[in-house]
Amino acid sequence: MITKLVHLLRDGKWRAGTTVSKPVEIREREEEARDANRPDDNQYQSARSHDLTRFRRNYPVYPIIDGVRTAANSCYSEVVADEHDHIDKPEPRWQALLAFLAVGAIYLALPRDLIIGPTWFLPTLIVALLIPTVISHRTGKRSLNRALGILINGITTLGLIGSVVLLVRALPSHKEAPLELLLSGGLLWLTNVLVFALWYWRLDGGGPTLRHELKKFGSTSFLFPQMQVPHDERAQFACTHWRPRFVDYLFVAFTQSSTFGPTDAPLLARWAKILAMIQVSISLSIVILLISRAVGVL
Repeated sequence: MITKLVHLLRDGKWRAGTTVSKPVEIREREEEARDANRPDDNQYQSARSHDLTRFRRNYPVYPIIDGVRTAANSCYSEVVADEHDHIDKPEPRWQALLAFLAVGAIYLALPRDLIIGPTWFLPTLIVALLIPTVISHRTGKRSLNRALGILINGITTLGLIGSVVLLVRALPSHKEAPLELLLSGGLLWLTNVLVFALWYWRLDGGGPTLRHELKKFGSTSFLFPQMQVPHDERAQFACTHWRPRFVDYLFVAFTQSSTFGPTDAPLLARWAKILAMIQVSISLSIVILLISRAVGVL
């Protein structure tokens, strides 16, 4: 036994973990035999395909699952392919249209003492001007559409300022109940946000139609946070082809009325700074009036 082990060590035919009775040649022959009996990849794939076909035939629900998976993949491919086209679609106008209608509805909810002229006059005028504004947009009459939009904004701004002046005049007389005064102040504050959001949306970059045609990144009048992202990192934050929409201008107007100044979107254009000063003055006047009235009641 020792002699045989010495011969194996000398010839290099013995490895750790093997026994004397089973040399390396025998173990290698056994491994070759096992490899010969093992099916290759083609045979494995053929058997797997045969089993999968038999499973689909025995279980009819599987084609339904397969169809759902195919439909989901096709939908995902369409979304990815049309991502750039979706970004370049024209901005929807229903948000601004809804804001105009909300201004008219708020005006109807104000007390009679805070309304200039008949109660129905301003809401009716807004609706009457919105109809040709929408038609001019649909027919591509850009100049007429812009002129009508600015006219509606101007009328609603004058109505807002008039109601705030009447609120200031009505405060010393104590004609309105505290709760009614608080409700009126809140409605005028909300109107202030909507009116100046419409101004920013209408004037920035020449208006929504021109912004869509030029396809410029960001804004020319406001420094939105997306514009401060480095160019090589914009894809990471999904703002490569970003342009502001009405909701962005609404947020700017809301924060300025709440904090009495710009917050995350500094003003760049002079006209935006002038409008912001008017908006902040109106908001500050409403808040001061409400606070003074509340202190007087307490």
